[in-house]
Amino acid sequence: MKPISLLFLLLLIFSTGLKAQKPILVSEDSITFGKGKLPGLSVIIPEVNYEKTLKAWTRDLQSGTKSKLLTENNEMSIFGAKIKEVSPNPVNVYSKLMNLDSAIKINVAFEVKKDQYVERSTGETDLTNAKLYLKEFARNQYIDLAKDQADAEDKKLRDLQRDLSSLEKEKTRLQKNIESENTTIVTENDKITVQNNELASVTSEIIEQNKQLDLTTDDKTKNAKKDYINGLHKRKKKVQNMIETSQNNINKANNEIDKANAEIPRNDNMQEQANDKIEKQQAVCQKFADKIKNIKSY
Repeated sequence: MKPISLLFLLLLIFSTGLKAQKPILVSEDSITFGKGKLPGLSVIIPEVNYEKTLKAWTRDLQSGTKSKLLTENNEMSIFGAKIKEVSPNPVNVYSKLMNLDSAIKINVAFEVKKDQYVERSTGETDLTNAKLYLKEFARNQYIDLAKDQADAEDKKLRDLQRDLSSLEKEKTRLQKNIESENTTIVTENDKITVQNNELASVTSEIIEQNKQLDLTTDDKTKNAKKDYINGLHKRKKKVQNMIETSQNNINKANNEIDKANAEIPRNDNMQEQANDKIEKQQAVCQKFADKIKNIKSY
């Protein structure tokens, strides 16, 4: 990939990431609960899943206490929750979770004493602490989401890198196969040279023995000569078979080399595509790593 193309890609991904990145908003709000309204806070957590957030919210409120979160008509309450970030004493918590477009909104009221809620009129310190607690909870949920997203993208990257590694190994195998087949060709050609010399020698010997046979009159000597010539013909046939075997091995080796040489350019092209995908995926992974970093800085 050309540098200018990579720069364009990174700018595009970065700008997309900035557009998708949303802040965590905590604000003073009133919560409709039962037949009345309670002073409280609201927080909007971008992108997170409703069920996962509800589970985490329940776990957080019930932590350190035997009290259970009660739910009725989407209204949740817990009495005697121990949230030291909000108050050193147990508090009653009334809350609602709402599904928004690509976000979850939590409305919550903290009752520190009977009919006394955390709000600006009751003290800036308690209000600030409650905001920080709510924001920290929201940030943790957002971080968990971003980590899951980052893990998914990292897995994609690892899969791409594994595919590239397989292609690299396959190319190495093809190259080694070419080297091995070339060695086979050299070896078999050497064998053919030796066997051709042997064939020439045996053929010459057969001709010579046939001449002698024509001049032999003694039956015993003639029969012995014929047996010897038959042995030479068997020897010749064996040499010819060995030459044919070596030639077949050479033809097979050449076919394997041709296949490997045809496969290597395709492998190179696939490696180039794989490297391009990896480069793009690395940029995506970096985007999500930056996303986690940005959320932690909220």
